[in-house]
Amino acid sequence: MLKYLFAATAAFVLAASPQQARSDNSKLTVIVFPGVQNLPIFAAQAKGFYVRRGLDVEIKFTPNSDELRNGLAEGRYQIAHSAVDNAFALKDKANVDIAVVLGGDNSFNHLVVQPEIQSLADVKGKTVAVDAVDTAYAFQLYEMLRQKGLNKGDYEVKPIGGTGSRLEAMTKDKTMVGAMLNPPFSIRAEKAGLKDMTAAAALGAYQGTSAFVLRSWAGANADTLVKYLEAYIEGLRWSFDAKNRAEAVSLLVERLKLPEDIAALSYDSTKSDFNRDGAIDMDGMRNVLKLRAQFEGGTPATPEKYLDLSYYQKARAGL
Repeated sequence: MLKYLFAATAAFVLAASPQQARSDNSKLTVIVFPGVQNLPIFAAQAKGFYVRRGLDVEIKFTPNSDELRNGLAEGRYQIAHSAVDNAFALKDKANVDIAVVLGGDNSFNHLVVQPEIQSLADVKGKTVAVDAVDTAYAFQLYEMLRQKGLNKGDYEVKPIGGTGSRLEAMTKDKTMVGAMLNPPFSIRAEKAGLKDMTAAAALGAYQGTSAFVLRSWAGANADTLVKYLEAYIEGLRWSFDAKNRAEAVSLLVERLKLPEDIAALSYDSTKSDFNRDGAIDMDGMRNVLKLRAQFEGGTPATPEKYLDLSYYQKARAGL
């Protein structure tokens, strides 16, 4: 569940809105989950694509969805890159006026289980690990298990935190029998003896990572946001230009503290799963909304409720 303490932070929000809190809007703090999905951001930093546009971008790794969502809502972070479902939750459950401004990837998640699990039906009566019980990749897990005849209540769900925390939980506590993991964590899991059962692609089109912001901040800092998106797209194009593979892999080694073999496998296994130029996958958005409605109740909203692609369109036009 979202853990907003709006009463406690009301004075902060009223005294310093996100756009007022920074007199220099070229300085951005961007919140992300650790993982390969951030390669375009790492590249934009390393190759000077942000600096060339006058931007000073700091990347923060979040431990969980609550910190990412709370921090964006409170103005501690200007831009968030994470599962687009987190943006939906901010809008629909916390009444935070967000705008999804960029795509990212299809989540490249895998359902990883303990070696004794022979089929997903074996999860019945056991415990699975999630970031939070009401977030995107938890819904992926619930749906994969539902397709194998298991409904919520047939297994226990334990909120652990981000992907690295879920992998650590599974390697240390064998009662945690399953979790959704993406590279490099899914690759590390297999090397640790865990079993890769299936990919989230089995669920069909899926919008995984996206970038989202407060609409108020975007409106007050439109030029900054467009420049940021330009640099991200340039970083994405650079990352998956074949001639840059070795350097891109080295960035993953450096930024994610990975062995080179795992970094290379992570790069090669995900390069086709990024959205072209960071575009939004509209079918993927609809599928995420369908899964949220399926497990949270209600009727799926339309993607347009959450989107503002005007900044993205300007960024594309400027490249």
